[in-house]
This record gives sequence, C-alpha cells and structure tokens, in this order.
Amino acid sequence: MTKVSAHALYAIVTGCLVGACVERPATDDTASSTYTERHRPRFHFSPPEKWMNDPNGMVYYDGEYHLFYQHYPDSTVWGPMHWGHAVSTDLVHWQHLPIALYPDELGYIFSGSAVVDWGNTTGFGSPDNPPLAAVFTYHSVEGERAGRTNYQTQGIAYSTDRGRTWTKYTGNPVIANPGIRDFRDPKVIWHEDSGQWVMVLAAYDHVQLWGSADLKSWEHLSDFGREWGAHEGAWECPDLFPMTVEGTGEEKWVLLQSLNPGGPNGGSGTQYFVGDFDGRYFTLDPAFAADVDDRQGVWLDYGRDNYAGVTWSDVPAADGRRLFLGWMSNWNYAQVVPTVTWRNAMTVPRSLKLRNTVRGYRLFTHPVEELQALRTVSYALAPETIAASLDITERFVVVAAQAELTLEIEWRPDLHFGIELSNEIGDAYRIGYRAPDDQFYSDRTGAGRNDFSTDFAASVHTAPRQVQTDTLRLHLLIDVASVELFADDGATVMTETFFPREDFTRIRLYSEGGDTRLIRGSVHSLRTIWNR
Repeated sequence: MTKVSAHALYAIVTGCLVGACVERPATDDTASSTYTERHRPRFHFSPPEKWMNDPNGMVYYDGEYHLFYQHYPDSTVWGPMHWGHAVSTDLVHWQHLPIALYPDELGYIFSGSAVVDWGNTTGFGSPDNPPLAAVFTYHSVEGERAGRTNYQTQGIAYSTDRGRTWTKYTGNPVIANPGIRDFRDPKVIWHEDSGQWVMVLAAYDHVQLWGSADLKSWEHLSDFGREWGAHEGAWECPDLFPMTVEGTGEEKWVLLQSLNPGGPNGGSGTQYFVGDFDGRYFTLDPAFAADVDDRQGVWLDYGRDNYAGVTWSDVPAADGRRLFLGWMSNWNYAQVVPTVTWRNAMTVPRSLKLRNTVRGYRLFTHPVEELQALRTVSYALAPETIAASLDITERFVVVAAQAELTLEIEWRPDLHFGIELSNEIGDAYRIGYRAPDDQFYSDRTGAGRNDFSTDFAASVHTAPRQVQTDTLRLHLLIDVASVELFADDGATVMTETFFPREDFTRIRLYSEGGDTRLIRGSVHSLRTIWNR
C-alpha cells in the first residue's frame, strides 16, 4: 500500500493527474545518480532518483529476481504511484529497468504482487511461454475526493517478455470494492491442494482471502484478523505462505501483516501470525493464539525502519528459502528525511525460517548468504575481555560506514554491552543489550540530523530478547545511514536508519557496569553494489 495524508495527496497530485501521465524512458542511473550522495546506502537497493516506498511484485523467473516498488518519478515525496522496476541475478546487484506500470483512468498503481502463471490459466501466454502476472490495487483519486468508500479496486497486468513490458487487462478491475475504504495490497499465490489462485487482501482492520481459477474471476473465501493481533492502525501489505518447521516435516502457514501506525516502537511495523490454511480458511495455531489473544502483535522486526515487507514468489524449490524484503523507512517521517535526489531504500534481502521454540512457533530472520560476496577485507576477533571499550577501527583497517560484524558474547545477569558508531564531529549511534532489562536497544538520539522530525529521535527504541541462552550472538550490517541487527540467530531483529552529518569513521565495542567477555567475532568491510 501507499499511505499518505489527504492534504499531502492533493498537494502533490498536480504533477501527474490520473489519465494524463506521460510515459518516460528508463533513467540512465550513471547520469542521474552516482550513488555517492550523502546518506545514500552502498549495498542496499535504492532508486536512481525520486521517491520510493513499498516493495511490490517480487517474483523469480528465468534466472532473475524481479523487484517492483512504489515510485513517484517526479518528486522526492509521495505522489501519483507507479511501479518502478529492477532485476537481479544474485539478490545483491541490481539493474534498473523502465517503469513497469503507470497510472491510468482507473487510478494510481498501488501495492500488489506478481506470479508466474505456469499453467497459463489466464490465457495471456502459452505453454511454452508462461506469462508473468501482476496483481495490484487501483486507487481512484476522483473517487476519494468525491467522498466514496469504494475508490480502491484490484487490477491485473501481464508480461510475456520476461517482465520487460506490461499490458493491463482490458477487464480491469477484476475485484470491485465492497464498500471498504482501505481495500488494497493483493498478494497472490497458487494453492496446489485446492487447485486455485489464492489472494490475501488488506481490508482496513483485517484481511480477506479470495480464490480464482484464472486471476480474472474471483470468489470471496473468508476473513481473518478482526479479533487477533495489533489494531492501532490500518492493516496493509499482507502475505500468506506455507513454511516447513525447521528440523521437522511439519508444514504451517505464516501470515505477514503490516500495520500503520501501531508498530512496536511507534509508527510503521510488521506483525505475523502462524497457523493452518485449508484452501478457504486461515486458522490461527492454538499455541500462537495465546500470544495475540489480547490483541497484541508478534513482531517480525522491532526497529522503526522495516515496513510493508513481503516475500518473493516462485523461488525454485531447489533453493528452498522464503526470501523477504522490506521498505527501510517509517511513515512517521519518510517524506522528510534529509536526502536530496532520492528518498528511501529497501532492507537487505532476508531469509525467513520457522522454528518451534519454547514460546511456540517463531520466525527467525537472516541476511541472505549472497551478501558475503561483498566482503573485501576480513578480520577475526579472538577471545578477549573488554574492560571498558575496544576500538575496532583503531585495531583493524575497516570502513566503518560499510561494515559487517558478528559477535559472540558471554551472557551474565548484569551484562550491558553495545556497539557505537561515531565520527570526528561528535555524532554517535549506539546499539546494544542490557541484561537487567533483557532488552536490546537502539539509540539514535545523538546520531546526527534529526531536526526534520520531532518523532525520529524522540526516544531510545527497544526490543525484547526472545531466547534464553548463555551466549549472546549479534550480527550487524552497517551501511552509511542504517544498521540492521540480527540477534540470537535472527530471533530478534532491529532495523534502524540515522543521518550522521559526516559518515561514521569509528566502530567501538563498549562494556558498562563490568567486564564483558568476547568469545569470538569477525569484522568485514563491504564493497558497494553499484560499481563492479
């Protein structure tokens, strides 16, 4: 989905009225952007220029991972939504392609998904050349302005040339609006057991499930969620998929559901549910239900900057991974962050794993292994007692603003350990763990610019530790203006952005209230993905 206030929507619309948008050629990113601007990430995906939000249409086909995304090509703030487009063969390096979908007389092109129609159920392709099918939300500005509630509908488009060009279905919309203002963000899968396409669709405070034989004619199957999970804001960007519980042959179904506002540290966030799906109904697992029966969320990421994430469709069975990507921002401040030629980036691609823990079924999140190809220089950290601090960049030749750290720490009841990034002009960012609170924390209150938003650095953000072990494991990815923490083998994740006035040049490990025992670790400098 695309979330924006009404007054901002109408103020920006003048750049591209529905039905009057002119298609532009692909942007030459070498001419429009050098990917070296201040705060520009070096190994995260970001658009060549202008505005970007939700990842859309993520599908794998013919050796390529497709990433579409919510894009306004005429401004660095939200506006008439298009689908931007990029492809990758390795989930790391990306090639920008022309805009895939433009607004038309039915509305802006809001969030959605894409699939390979292997059986040519749509008739858009052939047995030898199955079409790619995109399913998306139309957002009618005229309908919204007129005060109607049915201004969001669902449409489809198809491609028979590996996603390079797209044709919208002449019968759009394929699902009319039943009178729900927030009726959007279709995510489609093929459900083999029931022999149909299944769509999960956000419907304000819950999701709806729909079924179809051909992606054109749809039947409403069921609803889920009014009585479960967090509901402080609108539900958005759902994703429903099966997963095998790690180490077993058991299959469960996972429902991702983004929420804005209402995230665990304020603003945007993504919760999830684990249960079963029979082709019509998603039923919450009884043990998992105990964690959400008081309308609480179980969160995929406790940081403030991972939102609207969904998973790739049609990843080969031989790969076996459930691959995820999120938008690395938050609607509380996304439109005012201090970047100039572009706005916002994606998280790194991640692999999700489902495990049955003492607390029930839980998702564990890991950065994809392909990112290891970006390592340039690497160092091992030997066992050591940290009395107060250990300056990594003083000991090793490491690019602090493009780095990866793995650390194993001996847990103790009064442990307070963390990592500090800093520069020569006094900006500092801290992320760490306090055992007395049993919480991880992210402190960007002094990390650089925060004058653009009273909300951005108003407090220290926290996340509960999900496991109880004698070893604390931390895996961090640092990329100019962001940190992604994967703690305890991905049991707890925090994704946070910040905007230092100069790039961070120093990485320091610190221990407060006593010594910290470092069991082992590693540190790597990472190369940019944009110049090979």
